[in-house]
Amino acid sequence: MPVGVRQIPDAVALALVLLAQWRLSAWALRSEWARGAPRRRVLLHIWRWAGLAWTAYGIVSGVGLIARLIPPSMLRDWARGMAIIYGMCIIGVWVLHELIDRVPAFNPRRRRLLEAVRASAIAAPAAVCGYGVFVERNDFRMSEVDLPIPGLPRGLHGLRLAQITDIHFSNYLGEKELLRAIGMANETRPHLTLLTGDFITVRRDPLDHCLRLLTRLRAEAGIYGCLGNHEILAGCEDYTEQACARLGITILRSSARSLRFGEATLNLAGVDYQRTQRPYLEDTAGLIAPGAMNLLLSHNPDVFPVAAAQGWQATISGHTHGGQVNVELLGENLNVARFFTPYVYGPYREGVSSIYVSRGLGTVGAPIRIGAPPEVNLIRLCAT
Repeated sequence: MPVGVRQIPDAVALALVLLAQWRLSAWALRSEWARGAPRRRVLLHIWRWAGLAWTAYGIVSGVGLIARLIPPSMLRDWARGMAIIYGMCIIGVWVLHELIDRVPAFNPRRRRLLEAVRASAIAAPAAVCGYGVFVERNDFRMSEVDLPIPGLPRGLHGLRLAQITDIHFSNYLGEKELLRAIGMANETRPHLTLLTGDFITVRRDPLDHCLRLLTRLRAEAGIYGCLGNHEILAGCEDYTEQACARLGITILRSSARSLRFGEATLNLAGVDYQRTQRPYLEDTAGLIAPGAMNLLLSHNPDVFPVAAAQGWQATISGHTHGGQVNVELLGENLNVARFFTPYVYGPYREGVSSIYVSRGLGTVGAPIRIGAPPEVNLIRLCAT
């Protein structure tokens, strides 16, 4: 994707936040609370410009060359993340304010009620975001699912696959959280443990420490994985593959392994992150093993229709974080991931092929999850 195109979502987000901040501060300056109180007006002006600067920093500091110019630190990451969350709150308050403003107030009593509702609405987005940062982001869950496979050989029925994905080992998710997830995966006593990419977020993140912790995973037939888009972003694809090999973890890069379980064969393959601007899975059709159950590891779930057409009976993916910030409205899940793929979270079926898309563990951009708690997965293959 061209650089200019990649920055369009950032530009749109920045414009929305700046508009919301300006409109809200203008409303506050016109309010009775500010009128006739010079000190309050000064504070509101400081808030207006400080809010504009902070949110602009939060979005712009993650862009290419600008990001490389700012010295890396935990303070920088959290300042940027919380600026993005502040921007989300401001947009939420602005939307609620605009909706309330359009409700007619026919009498003074109703007007007072609307003002009380408006005051409460200001606190609501902050409360929701606070919950997402301090509670839901750390609410690791074990999600168990039966993945139906037509014609699954008897020896593979009930095969247990533990999946950990989108760790994003960084200042937002550290050793304590990863060890908790590893313990949850080990408790399932899996036949295989699958790691489906995005071990870290950016180059400076402690990849080696993350991989050393992952050696504590236990699985009867081994630990296998594929690479995600953040390994490409960090320029560490080859290093990750080699470091994992030294630690006993097999990274599959357009390659496959044949694993025997009783009389049955599982053909396990993996690919690097499949970029959306290229044709998917160009070099994997030849990896299909006739007579075996063919399972593909792909960080990007959008490959699923191509994988199904090639003959992969099952695909295991991550990448979407379940939307990371997901709002259910009138039975529909609203999140950013839906703009990029129809496969956001959970199991999907196409013909005789199935895919499971995990919400993963970590976060990107801002340390927040709403409506998409982090998860470790136990996927059981079952015959239909």
